[in-house]
Amino acid sequence: MLKSIDPILNAEVLYALRSMGHGDDLVICDTNFPADAVARQTVTGRLLRIDNVTAARAARAILSVLPLDSFVDHPVLRMQVIGKPDEVLPVQIEVQREIDAAEGRVSSMGSVERFAFYELAKKSYCVIQTGERRFYGNFVIKKGVIAPDAA
Repeated sequence: MLKSIDPILNAEVLYALRSMGHGDDLVICDTNFPADAVARQTVTGRLLRIDNVTAARAARAILSVLPLDSFVDHPVLRMQVIGKPDEVLPVQIEVQREIDAAEGRVSSMGSVERFAFYELAKKSYCVIQTGERRFYGNFVIKKGVIAPDAA
């Protein structure tokens, strides 16, 4: 265990988060997502896992150490519900709450059609699969920057 670091953030996930640069994307996905196949096409080339937690719990842990990109309109994207692109499901509402808490303000997420989401995920830095069993627990998060300390 490490002091002040969420204990669900394992060494592989922490390494990936630290290695990412500004503008790199990571995917948080549910148990039904084709995670291994998609992860093989990412920068890391392998699937990372945070097992036995919901998407919201994983998002909370990740956002405790990862800044969101402030240079884009939607630093977090959700997978759209097929045939109902404007519908926001409870799992997505829960992740939205974690985003708002981490940012200290409302930072609305955007949405992406399912197959476009898969293509975006393949271009990401890494895929982190959670234990989320609810449908559409899939998100892309764009890493931001941490400003230098004022001199």
